Amino acid sequence: MTKPREIPEPKTWQYTLADGWTVYAGKTDEDNDLLSCHFARPQDYWFHVSGCPGSHVILRGPDDATASKELLQTAAAIAAWHSKARNGGNCSVDCTLARYVSKPPHSPAGLVTISNSKTIRVRPGLPG
Repeated sequence: MTKPREIPEPKTWQYTLADGWTVYAGKTDEDNDLLSCHFARPQDYWFHVSGCPGSHVILRGPDDATASKELLQTAAAIAAWHSKARNGGNCSVDCTLARYVSKPPHSPAGLVTISNSKTIRVRPGLPG
């Protein structure tokens, strides 16, 4: 019998937010793939700065919890911070649930497609 291939944990920056919420930001393209396609649960929120290279960001909260507008904006600001748009003032960040993120076959590391997204305008920044 062959053993199932073990999927490594993504390397991430982690930020603890209020009420049991945590933000994870991928460090490399390969970590972004692992974070978005294997680590993220379907109900987690997924973020990426629009039209610019950057980290995939996951916002994970307690089971069955819905993120407030403030939590979504904080996670979006973190996604903007971990992108090439960091020094560009306000920027647009795409947000969707992780269940709407998929990896096209044979696509390069870090490339995903998303659906059912909304755009959040934020200034890049880290919590605290």
